[in-house]
Amino acid sequence: MDELLEIYKRIEYLRNNGVKMKEMADMANMPASVLSALYSNVLPTFISQTKKGTGAEEALDYALSQVNNVSKKRLTANLQELKEALYKLEPTPATGLKDNPLLNMLAEEMPRSAQEVYNYSGIYTSYSLSSSANALKIEPYLIAPAEKKDYVRVTHMSAYGTTHVGIGLFSNHQTAYLQFNEREMPQIALFTIYLQLPMYDFPHMFKGLYLSLDYNRNPIARRIVLVKQSDSTDMDDFLEMKGRIVPEEELTDDLTPYYNYTCQPTDCIKTCTVPSPRLDASDLEREKKLLEL
Repeated sequence: MDELLEIYKRIEYLRNNGVKMKEMADMANMPASVLSALYSNVLPTFISQTKKGTGAEEALDYALSQVNNVSKKRLTANLQELKEALYKLEPTPATGLKDNPLLNMLAEEMPRSAQEVYNYSGIYTSYSLSSSANALKIEPYLIAPAEKKDYVRVTHMSAYGTTHVGIGLFSNHQTAYLQFNEREMPQIALFTIYLQLPMYDFPHMFKGLYLSLDYNRNPIARRIVLVKQSDSTDMDDFLEMKGRIVPEEELTDDLTPYYNYTCQPTDCIKTCTVPSPRLDASDLEREKKLLEL
């Protein structure tokens, strides 16, 4: 029965190094559901029982009684073959960016977000402060799972008619990140929408922060509100939407609340580049004075 502990440790090692359970099952010539039951239920229970002093046979019988798809006769007859198959399988060495923890996390989070996004899919109208004037900027967004359901595809139409396609991350129904590149590749100019997800199953409005660069390529953060217009995720429906800039004097009663929430002096955080040969603490004071002008 020592093989059972070795098999458990080998499966754990392979999983922690990126080998999928199906790859292990194929190598061992067994159904993935059986190998998964072994790793998730049978072997941990067997090890736990033996540590309590239960005999190996009794511990294995008890562990197998907790599942209904693993045969004791077949398992014991194929232990050595299973062990040899697992030891023939080696994880692919990480190269380049594959060993970056953040990239690994994003790769895992994107398909998970695609399963979470159905509560939030649809066409939205956003309201935020314009970068070019003290005016309300109105722009459409489309949030939907990608065709293969492997990530969340988000589309933004600017007030000037250009469209950007990006990705969305939805975490635990609490926060969401919509990220785009507003320039043509290979030039990078990212902008990110951070949204608070309200405690509703199908919310019709989000609020958050719009993080981007201004026309001088300096970082800027503004309030933003997204209001759902339709549950449709059809691109043709989205393309019928239009963005626009609305000056304060042209605001209607229905737009005024969004202007008051997003376009006041305290609703925008800016920074600027201060030419200086010193680049010391005095520049910070000069920058704040310039931004007050």
